[in-house]
Amino acid sequence: MLSSVQKIAPQHLERLAVIYLRQSSPKQVRENFRSTERQYGLADEAARLGWEPERILTIDGDLGVSGRDTQARGGYKELVGRVCLGEVGAIFGLEVSRLARSSAETQRLLEYCGLTDTLVIDTDGIYDLRDFNDQLVLGVKGQLAQAELHVMAVRLQGAKRHAAERGELHFPLPVGLLYDDEGQTTIDADEEVQAAIGDLFKAFVQTGSAYGVVGAFKNRRFPRRAYGGAWAGELRWGRLTHARAVGVLSNPSYAGAYVFGRYRSRRVLRPDGTITTKTVELPRSEWAIVIHDHHEGYISWEQFLSNEQRLAANNNRNGQRPPREGAAICQGIVRCGACGGSMTTLHRREGSYYECGHSRADHINTPACRSVKATVVDELIARRLLEALAPEEIALALAAAGEHADRRARSDRVFELRVERAGYEAVRAERAFHACEPDNRLVARTLENRWEQKLRELKDAEAELAEHVVPSSEPSREQLEALARDLPKLWTATSTAHRDRKRLLRAIIADVTLTSQPEGRELQVGIRWRSGASEQHTIQRPPRPADAKRTPAKVIELITRLAAEHTNAQIADQLQATGMRTSTGLPLDEKAVRWLRWRYRILTGPEQLLGDGEVTVADLAERLGISPGTIYDWIRAGKLHGRRGPGNRLNIPFGPEVEQQCRGLVANSVHLPDQTKIRSAGGAV
Repeated sequence: MLSSVQKIAPQHLERLAVIYLRQSSPKQVRENFRSTERQYGLADEAARLGWEPERILTIDGDLGVSGRDTQARGGYKELVGRVCLGEVGAIFGLEVSRLARSSAETQRLLEYCGLTDTLVIDTDGIYDLRDFNDQLVLGVKGQLAQAELHVMAVRLQGAKRHAAERGELHFPLPVGLLYDDEGQTTIDADEEVQAAIGDLFKAFVQTGSAYGVVGAFKNRRFPRRAYGGAWAGELRWGRLTHARAVGVLSNPSYAGAYVFGRYRSRRVLRPDGTITTKTVELPRSEWAIVIHDHHEGYISWEQFLSNEQRLAANNNRNGQRPPREGAAICQGIVRCGACGGSMTTLHRREGSYYECGHSRADHINTPACRSVKATVVDELIARRLLEALAPEEIALALAAAGEHADRRARSDRVFELRVERAGYEAVRAERAFHACEPDNRLVARTLENRWEQKLRELKDAEAELAEHVVPSSEPSREQLEALARDLPKLWTATSTAHRDRKRLLRAIIADVTLTSQPEGRELQVGIRWRSGASEQHTIQRPPRPADAKRTPAKVIELITRLAAEHTNAQIADQLQATGMRTSTGLPLDEKAVRWLRWRYRILTGPEQLLGDGEVTVADLAERLGISPGTIYDWIRAGKLHGRRGPGNRLNIPFGPEVEQQCRGLVANSVHLPDQTKIRSAGGAV
C-alpha cells in the first residue's frame, strides 16, 4: 500500500491544487475567524507537498454560505467544473465533510474525482478515489458526518422544544410587541405604535379584506421593527403593504398566544434535479405548541380565528369567490348551466352582466353559453332570500335545527362518556402504581406501563371529543326572529353596502346556475341552498336596448293599413285617438308618422305616388350606376330638375331627353371613375 505522500504523482503536481473554503453563516465568518485562518493556511500545506505557488488556487466565494445545498454556492460549482475538466490535481480542505453537507453531493464530487484522477487531501490524510480502501474510508467519514448532523439537530431541536413548551424560547417578535427587562412579552409602550396596530385590526373588521386595510392606511405610516444589520432592534416607519397587512392579521402573537412550530423547513426536489430547502407555513392544526393567554394581546383568540377564516375566504387561489364591490349580488357564485363553468361579472355603462367565458368564443359544443343582465337574476334571488328568511320560515328552520341539535347532543354524549370512562381507568392505574412497593420493580414496571397505556387512551378519547364536539356560536332564537322582522328593511336600506348583502346571501345560498337557450328569452335559474335543498325557476330575459326603443308593432301595422287611403296628418289623428305613442312616450304627430313611413319603407298611398314618367332619386341613381349624392348635386347646380311631391319627396321627370342628358353628364364628369362611366353607358366592366 502506498503512503500518503507517495500517492501524489507528477501528473497531480502539473495540475492545480484547489483550496476550497467554506463556513456556514456570516456570523461564523465574523466570529470564528481562526477557522478561516486555518483554511487559508492549507495553501502552505499544498506548497509543502510540492505544488508551485502559481498552481495553487484558493476558492473562497462560499464563505458564509450554508453547505446544505449547492444551488447558491458559486464556489462549489466552480470547483466541480474544474474537476470535470481535469484541471485539478488535488482538493484541499479541513475535512471532506465540509465540501458539502449533502451526502449525495459529496459522493457525486468524489465520483468525479475518481474519474479524473483528482486527489482529496484533508487534515487526516491523502485519498486517491481510485483506491478501494480510500473510497471506503471516505464513505465511512461521510456517513459519520451525516450522523453528526443528525445528533446535533436532535439535541438542538430538543432543547428548543423543551424551552418552547415552557414559553421561554425567545424569537423575534412582531412590531407592537417587545421583551421587557425580565424577558416577558409585553405590548410596546409607544402609543403611536399601539394605535397603528389597533387601527389595523379595526379597519379589517370594517372592510373585510387586507386590501381594504391598505386603503385605510393610504395616507398614514405604519411601524416595522428592524432585525439584523445596522438598524437591528430599531423602530422604523413606512408604507403599509398588502403582504405586511396579511402578516399582521395572521400572526397569533397579537392574540396573546405563544406559538412554536408554525413554520417548517423542507427539502424539495426541483425539476432540474437540484435539491433545495424551502420554508413553508403549516396549518394551525399542525402547530407543535400553542400556549393561550401567554401575554397581553391586541385582540382575542376568537377574533383571531374569525380573521383567519375571513382571510381564507378571500383567497382566490384556493377557489374562493369573496364578495366584492358592485351591485351584482350573485357575483362569484353564478355558474353556467350549459358548460358548467363559472360566470364572470362584467360592469358596463348600461349595467352589470353575468357572462360565461365560452360565450365570447366559438364553442360548438356549448351554443347555449350566453350573458344575462344581472338585475333580472338578482331580483329573483333577493326575493327568494327574503322569503326564505321570513319569520314563519325561520320558525320551521329553528324547529328542525332543534331536532338536529338534540341528535347531535346524544351523539356527543357518547364521546363524553368515553372520556369519563378513560379518565376513571387512568386514575385506577395511577392508584395501583402508587400502591406498589417501590422495591418490587418487576411489578412496578408493569403497573407503570399500564398507567401510561391508560393515559394514552384518555388522550385519544379527549382528541375524539374535541374533534366531534364543537362549541356552538350560532345566534339565539330571539336574535334570528328579530333579524327576520327587520331584514327586508335592512336589505333595501341605502346604508347597507353591496358587500354586506353578498355576505348575507352567501351564508344562505351556495350557488346559482343559469341555463339559457341558444335562442329565445327564457332563462332557467337554479338555486342551491346551504341546507342542501335546490329549486328551479323560469324567468324572461329583459328586451335588448334596441328592441326596447323600437316602435311597437301595433303602431307599424296600423300605419301600413291606413297608408293606402290616408295622409300622414290623418294617420296621426287616428293614432292619437287610440292613445298610441312612440317607444319613448311621445305623441305620434304628423312628423313622427312621416319618419316611421320612411324608416319602414311604407311607400304606398296618395302622398307617395309618382307622376307619369317620374322616378325617385334612388331609382335614377341605380339606373345610372352612381350615388344618390351625385343626383342631389346636379339638382342643386341646376343641371337636373326635380319636383317636390307630397311628403317633400323629390320626383324627377325622366324622359328620353333627360336620360340622354344624364348619361352625358356622367360621361363628361372628371370626378366619376371610368368603371362608373362604362356602367352608365351600358357596357361591361
